[in-house]
Amino acid sequence: MADPLYLSLWYADFGPTEMFKHTIAVMKQFPFSQQRPGVTYLTLHPVSWSEPTILENRFEPGISPADAVLFAADLLNEDYAYVFTAHWDLWTPDERTGNWFSTPRPVKFTAQGRQFEDETCQETGNLQVDFGLDTPFLYEDLHLRDEADVRVRMNIQKLVEFIIKVEKNTGATGRLLWSESEDNLAQKLIDRLQKVQ
Repeated sequence: MADPLYLSLWYADFGPTEMFKHTIAVMKQFPFSQQRPGVTYLTLHPVSWSEPTILENRFEPGISPADAVLFAADLLNEDYAYVFTAHWDLWTPDERTGNWFSTPRPVKFTAQGRQFEDETCQETGNLQVDFGLDTPFLYEDLHLRDEADVRVRMNIQKLVEFIIKVEKNTGATGRLLWSESEDNLAQKLIDRLQKVQ
């Protein structure tokens, strides 16, 4: 069963002046979609997720991480969450033909102020990357062989390379790749990689 997949990042300094600096640094490591490049959507949530958004903006075409952050800079607050949506290209099979296509998939980058949602950033991360469902990295219901092996391995490689770049280049003091399932995600990825080698 598919589960949402997240990367949580913590920083020693995540006050108002550092929040956007770290957000830009993480998004700069991201392999943006060639078909749908840049940040394509921004939402701003005040105080908690239950409150209505106070800013929503779509960018067509997408804009750079720095420009997206600048768009929200006038509304910088420690009890706000800023959600930036971008896309990356992952391999996806066509259910009818079995052919594989590079498809833009949305990824959300959420920067949570230290006071947002009763300081939940301590648990969920100052920055959280929401990759959507873990399906492109596992395809658990799909028998892998030949082209499918290569495509799933390429998706996993893109995920791992992004995480390594974030770890090396953004000053994060902690990171956690996790899913909502109680299953061990790392073990599921290792198992899948062993099947495609």
